Amino acid sequence: MISLDDIQLMWKEDSKINIDDLHNESLKVSSLHAKYYEMYNNFSLLRKKSEIDYKQKKLERYNFYAGKSTLEKYQEEPFPYKVRDKEGMQKHLDADVKLSEIFIKIEYYDTNYLVNINELQTRHFQVDLAYNSIYFE
Repeated sequence: MISLDDIQLMWKEDSKINIDDLHNESLKVSSLHAKYYEMYNNFSLLRKKSEIDYKQKKLERYNFYAGKSTLEKYQEEPFPYKVRDKEGMQKHLDADVKLSEIFIKIEYYDTNYLVNINELQTRHFQVDLAYNSIYFE
């Protein structure tokens, strides 16, 4: 999977406009849009998958803290009591390392640097401005 750092490096290069080749820069807009939109879609789907994983893991961990897991589960991860009150359960779930790992993934996908690449939406205008400043001033 491509990382956010990789995307940022790619965008650093792709966002440059070659002032000496404005025609081709204008033609690149569609392919750049397709490239980054595909990445955006992939990140969106990974986020949705992580949300489902989080809900499933939350139920599993809820059952664990409530004393409803299998004996094998408590043998591999001992937990000496059952959480009975809602507030105590929420505190355990909030501090649960396994849930936090999935939550971090969701936050990572929410960073969504791809949505913020607004320059791509206005690239035609930037190329036109560069063209006009070279040839009409």
